[in-house]
Amino acid sequence: MCLAIPVQVKEVLPDNIAKVTLDGVSKIVSTALIDDVRPGDYLVLHVGYALAKIDPEEAERTLALIRQAAAMGDAA
Repeated sequence: MCLAIPVQVKEVLPDNIAKVTLDGVSKIVSTALIDDVRPGDYLVLHVGYALAKIDPEEAERTLALIRQAAAMGDAA
């Protein structure tokens, strides 16, 4: 199964690269597939590549569902 997750852009770097965060974890990712990436944007990330922009509300809903699923797994 493949999983793409929302991440928030903290810094745009040269050469189609950005620094993103998810729950305090930072990662450097490729933004070559997306135009006009800016700090604060949410991106859908899959194996180090940003695939698309996502609006902040949808990103937060998705992250809440992922956290909820993780908590349910911890309870099992």
